[in-house]
Amino acid sequence: MSHVLELLGSAKTIAVVGLSSKRYRVSYGVSEYMKRAGYRIVPVNPMETEVLGEKSYPSLDDVPGTIDIVNIFRRSEFVPEIVDAAIRKGARAVWMQEGVRHEAAAERARAAGLLVVMDHCILKAHRKLAFTGRPQ
Repeated sequence: MSHVLELLGSAKTIAVVGLSSKRYRVSYGVSEYMKRAGYRIVPVNPMETEVLGEKSYPSLDDVPGTIDIVNIFRRSEFVPEIVDAAIRKGARAVWMQEGVRHEAAAERARAAGLLVVMDHCILKAHRKLAFTGRPQ
């Protein structure tokens, strides 16, 4: 768990693949929480133009700048292409939300030097690790 603590303590930007503007969606609530905790949220969803006041991008490849964590809110069969894009972007980590798993893609990410978290909620991990704000 120390690698997750270090990641959450040092990350600044979280690209959220599958982030919806629908407030009742889990992706919205989790991302809203992480934004309030001080992270920059970058929505990645071709069906959205803006979410949580942030410009949405159709794919990870379209996101300008650095991404620390790619948080995946898509079904497991879409994970390989997302992991490939995360590797191309030079992300530090790939985080697959609860219910999302893909062993082969995870292995490819690890081989490329990315930290991989599978089948866990980033909000729950953040709360469990007792983050109350962003480290300075």
